[in-house]
Amino acid sequence: MSGGLEPARLAPGDVLRTGLAGLRARPARAVLSALGVALGIATMTAVIGISASGQEDLLRRLDRLGTNLLTAGPGETLFGQDARLPRSATGMAGRIEGVTSVAATGTVDATVRRTAAIPAEVTHGISVQAATPGLPGTLRARTAKGRPPNAANAQYPGVVLGAEAARRLGVDRTGTQVWIGGRRFTVLGVLAPAGLAPEIDRSALVGWAAAERYLGFDGHPTTIYVRAADGAVHGVRDALARTADPEHPEQVRVSRPSDALAARAAAAGAFTGVLLGLGAVALLVGGVGVANTMVISVLERRREIGLRRSLGATRGQVRAQFLTESLLLSGFGGAAGTVLGAAVTAGYALVRGWPPVVPGWALGGAFAATLLVGAVAGLYPAMRAARSSPTAALATA
Repeated sequence: MSGGLEPARLAPGDVLRTGLAGLRARPARAVLSALGVALGIATMTAVIGISASGQEDLLRRLDRLGTNLLTAGPGETLFGQDARLPRSATGMAGRIEGVTSVAATGTVDATVRRTAAIPAEVTHGISVQAATPGLPGTLRARTAKGRPPNAANAQYPGVVLGAEAARRLGVDRTGTQVWIGGRRFTVLGVLAPAGLAPEIDRSALVGWAAAERYLGFDGHPTTIYVRAADGAVHGVRDALARTADPEHPEQVRVSRPSDALAARAAAAGAFTGVLLGLGAVALLVGGVGVANTMVISVLERRREIGLRRSLGATRGQVRAQFLTESLLLSGFGGAAGTVLGAAVTAGYALVRGWPPVVPGWALGGAFAATLLVGAVAGLYPAMRAARSSPTAALATA
């Protein structure tokens, strides 16, 4: 039988209890160190969550509004002059195979004012547009108040205001009269924001026939809105220019409004990298705080370390104790920061009317980052504690 003694092995539960005991001995210092980690993790989680929530909102709006809306407008002539679409362009576009609905607006040379006392030069950024009756249906824009443009009111001096136009004019109910082109027009309705056509929000929409009769509109459409069947979008897009203006298809600009919204959804996370960098800096500061706490803890507990070593604790056990303390400190901070970041995301999303989304990978990655910070921050103090000589530690304690 060998006369040497073998040190007892510490079970994982024993190591965990030893690490918790070290933290409970100095609760205020532990809380402040964990707070630094928590703020860094909360920042990173909130940045990712808010970005994901904004993207989800845009994608849901795309699903609701559809990606099958196309627009056609006049470009430039060969000599750099502004082109015009033919008067028949709207009807021609509606004949393309795969088109389910079509509408048009035309720019009217007039201004809209709340009263005649306001100078005509004060436009408030609102344009007057002639509109065909099917415009709200084609855009899938609902009417917030009153009635939308339709065939019944298209020939009378009535106007339907976009959401932003109504706000700028101070009109909050139907039946109000506004001045357009030197005469009164009755507000028939107010549209809700049009997601795929923000220009409509800043417009006063007059019936096509009424614009020709009362405002001198020439009948040439400025923008044609075409809603195509989902499987026919590309075919309609290819045929739209040469159908709207067969003589000069090169002077017709065709676009897909949903592309801009999709680009916004893709770009919503472009700024996330900068904010994540700020969160990483905060996490780094928190890690430095953990390392500082552990170094001071090693210096203050040299007597404890020497006593444990003299009673048979190995260097590995001492190293494991202090490394466990560092991991627990960072883990508590990471858990608190993850919860705080998710709460901030939910609160911000609810205020903005977005669906609150926090990706699972963000939560898991944030917590893993805290453990990594804890391991790195605690490695040097743990090694320093393990290198302490029992006799020297007891002698200087």
